[in-house]
Order: sequence, then structure tokens, then C-alpha cells
Amino acid sequence: LLLIGDVCCTLAGVIDLAVDWMTDLKEGVCLSAFWYSHEQCCWTSNETTFEDRDKCPLWQKWSELLVNQSEGASAYILNYLMYILWALLFAFLAVSLVRVFAPYACGSGIPEIKTILSGFIIRGYLGKWTLLIKTVTLVLVVSSGLSLGKEGPLVHVACCCGNFFSSLFSKYSKNEGKRREVLSAAAAAGVSVAFGAPIGGVLFSLEEVSYYFPLKTLWRSFFAALVAAFTLRSINPFGNSRLVLFYVEYHTPWYMAELFPFILLGVFGGLWGTLFIRCNIAWCRRRKTTRLGKYPVLEVIVVTAITAIIAYPNPYTRQSTSELISELFNDCGALESSQLCDYINDPNMTRPVDDIPDRPAGVGVYTAMWQLALALIFKIVVTIFTFGMKIPSGLFIPSMAVGAIAGRMVGIGVEQLAYHHHDWIIFRNWCRPGADCVTPGLYAMVGAAACLGGVTRMTVSLVVIMFELTGGLEYIVPLMAAAVTSKWVADAFGKEGIYEAHIHLNGYPFLDVKDEFTHRTLATDVMRPRRGEPPLSVLTQDSMTVEDVETLIKETDYNGFPVVVSRDSERLIGFAQRRELILAIKNARQRQEGIVSNSIMYFTEEPPELPANSPHPLKLRRILNLSPFTVTDHTPMETVVDIFRKLGLRQCLVTRSGRLLGIITKKDVLRHMAQMANQDPESIMFN
Repeated sequence: LLLIGDVCCTLAGVIDLAVDWMTDLKEGVCLSAFWYSHEQCCWTSNETTFEDRDKCPLWQKWSELLVNQSEGASAYILNYLMYILWALLFAFLAVSLVRVFAPYACGSGIPEIKTILSGFIIRGYLGKWTLLIKTVTLVLVVSSGLSLGKEGPLVHVACCCGNFFSSLFSKYSKNEGKRREVLSAAAAAGVSVAFGAPIGGVLFSLEEVSYYFPLKTLWRSFFAALVAAFTLRSINPFGNSRLVLFYVEYHTPWYMAELFPFILLGVFGGLWGTLFIRCNIAWCRRRKTTRLGKYPVLEVIVVTAITAIIAYPNPYTRQSTSELISELFNDCGALESSQLCDYINDPNMTRPVDDIPDRPAGVGVYTAMWQLALALIFKIVVTIFTFGMKIPSGLFIPSMAVGAIAGRMVGIGVEQLAYHHHDWIIFRNWCRPGADCVTPGLYAMVGAAACLGGVTRMTVSLVVIMFELTGGLEYIVPLMAAAVTSKWVADAFGKEGIYEAHIHLNGYPFLDVKDEFTHRTLATDVMRPRRGEPPLSVLTQDSMTVEDVETLIKETDYNGFPVVVSRDSERLIGFAQRRELILAIKNARQRQEGIVSNSIMYFTEEPPELPANSPHPLKLRRILNLSPFTVTDHTPMETVVDIFRKLGLRQCLVTRSGRLLGIITKKDVLRHMAQMANQDPESIMFN
């Protein structure tokens, strides 16, 4: 866990620093050291002034460098073209690397992590190549300016680290259950480094990712998140000596009357979550079923080009999404130079610097409002088409950006309403003239939480991540109100969050712990084989040859085979995994003398004495699972479903008085649940 926390945090720090540099590379380059970002370049310059801290001679835009012009139409067009070209180059490199070297490196990774932690194995998904390519391409896609984040994919990166370190220790590499506990802790470390929110990471793993979360996994996750947070603090990727991504300090308390706009933002978040999930799933389904899916590189290039062309003219979409959210969260102080802080100052006011009263909005605020409105529409539309492409793509930051834009606009509206109508009964008690009573940045924070909650359906972990992320401990109640409202509104249109929707879209056999099964069916109603179907494919303990078993393996694609005493008695002995059978036969043919096709395969402790001229027997007792999970044919399906959920089973054998009757797989359970919900069971497709 120490190794996982250290390595995944180091990777996250490198990603943060590389993204800062490559995002700024689209607009210009530092003459003193080309690997410096804009901010670092001007830090090191002796000619930087406080008023023009974003401008310094060492940092040159592409137009200044190539044609020695900083203003005018030709300079603007050249900078515009360079912005688009860099974005296209980054996106093309990312999608090419994913397609050639690691197809599993695409997407968020959280749906697949949830499925793996439920007991399903996706071979290679947590491999070394996936880790390497996802880390590199994550830098490229975030730098390209696409509407996606790096926070979700960092959970996948952390779980790849967890899988790699688990394979080094036999205690974890040979025990799937213990390995999954380590992966749960790694997921917590991933969120811890993504947001600088260690407690939120633990709760995220518990609420959203993990299937089975015993008490020992809780403190392991806490330890991994703690190590990750320590390492992140030592790397200091944000350059502000703080762990958190968006640190804010608000000087005004919130008032009860403000709960109404906070709840309205919760309603907006729930509606946005529903809209996004439905539109994104419809688009992803279209991608899977039409020719569009055959051209992933072209799709990424087209979406990147459209994003870059539309994003550049608007300053709020041109900057990186993290910078945008940070600006929207910030309170307007005396030193802020943002357009959002362009208020009309009253020269007669004499107040301390850190306590700025509400003031009428200036031209800059009104300009920012319509630019933010355009940015909101742009983010809503483009995120639907971006999430799910064949590149690493997270959803946390784009969802938070949509909510933060809407929240800031509502906040400015409430602030101006309070200023111009402070004598209204709603404002009279808490908005005196000349007092600072409305904080627009707080509305942005609440809106961000509402939209993220509407998309993912998180509640507890979301609120904790938000207050850890911003340092705004005083504002837990507004965050809770918005998170609960967004979940209620979104659940009214459909219970699935975006991750569960993508699990079903991709056909992963996943039993959601949150769903309830209340039907009165029995195991015998669900088990295979059904009446009229061929009998179950089984192995006998001492009467099948190697050739018989190889033929059975070739003709079927089952995950494993029950082992019985004989075809007549059908008394259950154990269960043999398909993969272990194949490996055992292959090794025996290569390394053991006398093993031929007509060698008898024994699953008993001691094979009987054989005639002198018979071939050597093959003893496979060691690969046999002697305690497969079994239920009787009269076990209620409610109990069976609960067993599959709690233990992460892939299959369960059905017996009566020790005789094998059939088998129930996780896919059978899912089909049965669909049938009970009046859906076509054959409509559920599994990969």
C-alpha cells in the first residue's frame, strides 16, 4: 500500500506538471527554458510586474515568435491556427497510442474497475502496458483542450499500480479476494491524488467503486490515501503549497434564504445528469452499432477540431477546465484581475481590503455573463460527444465545470438582486446597504457539486470531496442540500448513474448492490440446464481420458466444469476451472513421460492399480476446487442473488441430496432479474 500510494502519486504529479506545460504550449513558448509553463516562465523573469503578472518578455506567443507581431488580425489568426494544430497533434498522438499499444487505456476506467471488483476478470485491463499508455495519453488528451478530465482515469492508473504490486507478493497474486481488497485501497489513493482529498477518496471507494468493503479494507484505503496525500504535498504540483486543486477562502457566512437557490442548482444538476446520461449512452450505442465505431481516430480528430475551433474565441473555454473552475470558485478580492470581478467601486467606501461589500456589476461582469452562457452551452453539448471516445476521458472535471458556470451565473444574479433590492423582505434581514452578503463563488461550488452528483449519483463522498477540494468546511449544509436534491431529481428519471449505464452498455456481468430483488422464485427456476436442454457438461472423477477432456474443452466455451463421481450417480466432488485444466494438460504432455491422449484423468486422491500395459494416468486432484459454492434447488432466488453480490461469485452449483442438478452463473441471474422486471432477457448482451 505504501508503494501504491507513492507510485500513483508520483505519476499524478508528473501528469499535473506535464499538462500545465503542454496546455500553455498551444499558446506560446518560454524563451529561457521551453519546458516551463507560462506561469513558471514569468515566475523566473525579473521583469514581471504585479499588474501585468501574466505578461513577461520571456514568454512569447506564437505570433510574436514567428512573425514578430503581438496585436492585430494576422497575429490573432496565426495564434488561432497554432492552437488548433497543437490540439490536433496531441489528440492524434493519444488516440494512435491507445489504438496500437493498449486498447484498454481508453475511457474513464471506473465502470471496468467496478466490474472487476465485483468478481469479473478482464484480462490485461490492469496490465503494465495499460498503465504506461494511459499515463502518457492522459497528458496528451487533457492538454488538447477536449472536454474531459484526468481525475476518473487516475483511479484506473492507481488500480494498475495496485495490480502490479499485488503480483509481486504471493499472498495477493494467488488470492483474488485479497487482490480486490488492495484494488479498493488503490482506488481510494487514486481519488486522493486526483483531488488532494484523502478522506473523500476513501469514501468514494466505499460508496462508488468497491463491491465488498470490509473494515480492514477501510483502514488500508485510509493508509494508501494518506501516503498518496503526503507524497503529493512533497511534490507540490500546484505550486501553492496546498494539497487541494481549488483552494478558496470565503469571508461571508451563508444565510437560510440562500437554500432556495442552492436547491434550484440541485434541480439543475439532476436534470443535467439525466440529459447527459441519456444522450451520451444513445451516442455511444450508435458508435457501437454503426460504421462510426470503425473510425475511432477520425472521430477523435473531428471532435478535437470542432472543440478547438469553437473554444478559442471564448476566453472561458480556451483556458484549461481546471483553471476555469478555479476562477469561477474564487471570491472577488481587491487583488483579483478577472473579468468576473469588474464591479463599479464607490470611492467614498472605506473598508478593510479583505471585506469588500456588494457592488453594482460593471461592463466586465456583463461581458463575462454572456461569455459564460455560451461556454455553458458549449460544455453541455461537447461533453456528450467526448466522453466514451477511444481515448482516456474522465467526467469529474467537465461535470463540475458545467455546474460551476451555472452556479456562478446564479450567484451573480442573486448578488445583483440583493444589491438593487436590499429593501425586499427576503433581503432585509441579512443584506444591509454596503454589506458583503452574497458570495457568487459559493454558488459555483454548490453548482459543481450538484452537476457531479447528478451524473454519478454520489452523495456522501461527493460532499466530502468538495469540502476537502475547496477547504470550505463551513459550507457543508449547502453542498449536502444540492447533492441530495440532484440525486432525487436524477433518480426520478432513472436509477442508473453514468458508470452503471456504461457497464450495461458494454455488456459486463455486473450485479448492482443497490438494486433490490423481491420476487419469490427458486434456484430451480433459474438453473441450467432447463427442461428440453442437453445435460450439463461435467467431468467424471476416474473414467475420462485426456482426449475426452480436450474434446469437451474444444467444443464448449464454459468457464469451468463440475466434477462428479460418475454419470449415473451425479454425486458432486468439486469444480475444475477451464484455464487450469488447459494449463495442467499442456504441462503434463510436455513434462511427464507416458501421458498420451488415452491416459485416464483422475481427480481422486489415489488412482487404482492399472494393468502393466496401460498408459500413465494423469492426476489432477490438486487443481480441483473441493468446496465449490452450492445451493439446493429450493433455495429462494433472493438468497442466491444476495450470495452472488456479497461474495462476487461467477457461478454457483445446484444440488439435491448431494446430487448435481445444474448450475447458475452470474449471467443467468442477470437475465432472470431482467425477466422479472418485464424486460426481454435475451436483450442483455454480454461481452
